[in-house]
Amino acid sequence: MSINKELQVLKEFKCANRSVLSAYVNTNPADPDQLKGAWKIHLKSGLKRIEEYITASKDDNELKAFKVVKEKVVNEIEGHQNELHKGVVIFASENPSLWSVHYVQVHVRTSFHWEDHPVVEEMEYMYKAYPEAGIVLPSFGEVRILDTAMGFLHDELIYDFEPNLQGWGDRKKVTEDDHPAIGSSKVDQLEPRLKENLGRFYKGMGEIVDKLKKERGWKEIHVAGEAELANAFAATLREKPASCIYKNLNNSKPYEVLHQVFEK
Repeated sequence: MSINKELQVLKEFKCANRSVLSAYVNTNPADPDQLKGAWKIHLKSGLKRIEEYITASKDDNELKAFKVVKEKVVNEIEGHQNELHKGVVIFASENPSLWSVHYVQVHVRTSFHWEDHPVVEEMEYMYKAYPEAGIVLPSFGEVRILDTAMGFLHDELIYDFEPNLQGWGDRKKVTEDDHPAIGSSKVDQLEPRLKENLGRFYKGMGEIVDKLKKERGWKEIHVAGEAELANAFAATLREKPASCIYKNLNNSKPYEVLHQVFEK
C-alpha cells in the first residue's frame, strides 16, 4: 500500500474511546540532540507522561489498553535499534486493531499522542515534503531509476543502453556499492548514428518512466544528470519533471542522490 493510501486509511480510523497511540521518534544519529542514543530517554519519558495522565484519570480499561500498546511500540523500536534511520513513526491500537510502522529517512520531531484516532498531521507534512517520487539518472550507457518515498529508497532499477556500444561508454571502475562508473563522453562527440540511437533509447525510457509513475503512484519525477542528458531525457516525459538537477550523480549512493534532490 502506498503511503498516500495508508494515510487515507489512518485518517478514517476511529475508536469509541481513547486507545490509539501515535508515536513520532527522532532517531537521527547525526542530530546533536540524539547523542549516545538519547532517543531511548525521550521514548521512555514521553510514554511515561501519557501513562501518568491516564493513571490520574482512574480509568482502568484505558490504562490497560495503553500498557499493551506501549509495550508493543517499545519492543518494535528497541528490536530494530541497530537498523534505525532518521526517524520512526508508529500508529498503534489494540482494539480495534491498528499497527502502522514507518522507518523514515527524513527529520522527525519527537512527540507522542494518545487519542481516539491516529494523529497524522505531522506525517502528512513529512509526506508532502517527501512524497512517492521517481528519481531518474540518465547517462550515456544507462538510465538509473530510484523509487523513493519519505526520503527512503524502495527500489532501484537500471536499464543499460547496449546497441552499438563497441569502444564507447567504457566502464572504467566500480564504486563502493558495486555500481559501475560510466565514461564521460559528450553527446556532441558521438557518431550521428549513436547519437540517434541514444535519442531513441531515451524516448523508450521516457515511456517506461511514465508507466512506472502510474504503477508505483509517484507524485513527482526528478531528473538528475549532465545538462545535455538531463534536458534530453526530461523532454521525453509526458509531464514536466518536478526538478531537473544538472549534476552527474550516477556513481553516487542512493542516500547521496536523495540528499541532493530533496535537501539542497
